[in-house]
Amino acid sequence: MAGSHAGSPKSWLAVIVILAGFTVGGVALCLGPNWPLVWAGAGIVAVGGVIALLVDIFSDVIVDAPRVLGAEKIERKG
Repeated sequence: MAGSHAGSPKSWLAVIVILAGFTVGGVALCLGPNWPLVWAGAGIVAVGGVIALLVDIFSDVIVDAPRVLGAEKIERKG
């Protein structure tokens, strides 16, 4: 995905696993709360965090050149 802001598929896998864990935990809180299911959701989030570390999710960076803004003088009224 050269030139894209989308990230790599392995990073998206980690994000999806973490999102699934938050979803499981959130639904479990609404259903009672169902504490074993809340902790299962927390475990899924933890697994997603390990996946994120293993696939080096923080190396997915924006590949565009930085924007350079002109140094115009801004006149303020007042």
